[in-house]
Amino acid sequence: MFDQVPMVEIDGMKLAQTRAILNYIATKYDLYGKDMKERALIDMYTEGILDLTEMIGQVVLCPPDQREAKTALAKDRTKNRYLPAFEKVLKSHGQDYLVGNRLTRVDIHLLELLLYVEELDASLLTPFPLLKAFKSRISSLPNVKKFLQPGSQRKPPLDAKQIEEARKIFKF
Repeated sequence: MFDQVPMVEIDGMKLAQTRAILNYIATKYDLYGKDMKERALIDMYTEGILDLTEMIGQVVLCPPDQREAKTALAKDRTKNRYLPAFEKVLKSHGQDYLVGNRLTRVDIHLLELLLYVEELDASLLTPFPLLKAFKSRISSLPNVKKFLQPGSQRKPPLDAKQIEEARKIFKF
């Protein structure tokens, strides 16, 4: 529709835009909450996760002279803003998942974020026992565990050569 990716062909439709695709798939497979209130929480938590994911992504892609400052900011926000908020959510309801007591799309987003945080600095997770347990629990789900195995479709972290190639292509 907008001459861009991502684009997914599913159920006879061509869907563009990441959030539209994710919402459709989550709804189709009952991963988008049981009611409007749960969907609102899923959306809110997802947006927070995306904010920190973007910040961590900037560390990887920024010019070397900005890396130290962006890394410090990402670590500070991870440790003092985002992880405490998600730890508090898990503690407040004492359940295994962020919303309701069943797997939703936001749990997968949070697992992905926690994996990025580990790549940035594994010690950032140390003060958050509920998030560490959450990461372990979600990583152990059969389909997630399979996806995380070496050789799966999961893409490994970018190396220096790939980052430099992306800088040239996208001119940044």
